[in-house]
Amino acid sequence: MASVTHTPFKPAWWLKSPHLQTIWPSLFRSRVKLDFRLERIDLRDGDFIDLSWHQGSSGPLVMLIHGLEGSISSHYVTPTLQALHRAGFSTLFMHLRGCSDEPNRMRRSYHSGASEDLKEILELLECRNQIPQAVVGFSLGGNLLLKYLSETGHRSRIGAAVAVSVPFNLSQAATRLEQGLSRIYGRYLLDKLKKSYTEKCQIRGFEEDINLSAIRTIYQFDDNITSRVNGFDDADDYYSKCSSGTKLKEITTPTLIIHALDDPFMYPANVPELDQLGPGVDLELCMNGGHVGFIQGNLPFRAEYWLDKRICHYLKMLLKPEYQPNDNNDLQLSSN
Repeated sequence: MASVTHTPFKPAWWLKSPHLQTIWPSLFRSRVKLDFRLERIDLRDGDFIDLSWHQGSSGPLVMLIHGLEGSISSHYVTPTLQALHRAGFSTLFMHLRGCSDEPNRMRRSYHSGASEDLKEILELLECRNQIPQAVVGFSLGGNLLLKYLSETGHRSRIGAAVAVSVPFNLSQAATRLEQGLSRIYGRYLLDKLKKSYTEKCQIRGFEEDINLSAIRTIYQFDDNITSRVNGFDDADDYYSKCSSGTKLKEITTPTLIIHALDDPFMYPANVPELDQLGPGVDLELCMNGGHVGFIQGNLPFRAEYWLDKRICHYLKMLLKPEYQPNDNNDLQLSSN
């Protein structure tokens, strides 16, 4: 059955602000150096997606998907992969189109609802007997993952999913990023989107027929570029068709959604209610945590990243039958 629970997660006393929770790990969290085997997958439409394999274990395979303008260098990626590895899982990272070392070949881009790309990758891996038993998506990647699960139902191919800091309502998220201190994130992401678009046009020889200097918000970028290159009428059409919040009822795969009510990328009112969740969905709400933050610890130089523990605990409970939740590796939900 679906459930909505409130966790006893408590943020570090020196990081109570949702903005500090959001910004701290991107500035100060050490990226873990891991050895990857890179693989380029050619898609049916002529484009490509890059995968990074870090198995190192015979345990169940878990795949990660990043957020908007993310990559394997994002602050949450390699530490989560390392935590999963230490928990006995094999791991795989999926770059969305154009988010690895070079722009994708086609004018179309990755976006919040590109579930067909995830579907194609999972179908390929299934044919090779390399299907991940679980997928973890962050932010935009979490929205994409939830949309895929809603579309496939019992045919999702995976045994479990985790979605973190999901923008359930894309239109409202775009509006939120134009207000208050959240404009900092909106401007930062918009600058990255513009840079990526310009570099892609230059490298692939596409004509830049948009005046980027006139685009001042994420909404305007999605209205003029994202929607146009991906076959939507406009930003409103894109947001309406790709927001996961209205699709959760169809999810049957065991799925944990982790969300902070103070997430500065969206409004608390956009968090789904129990009757909007499918039978496979557990929505876990934290009063604090920011956007992909969830940092504990008594001292700044001893920060503890609760999110890593929570993801590993959930997946061990579902995918590792020998796991005993009262052993020494059990999750500590609250700080000391």
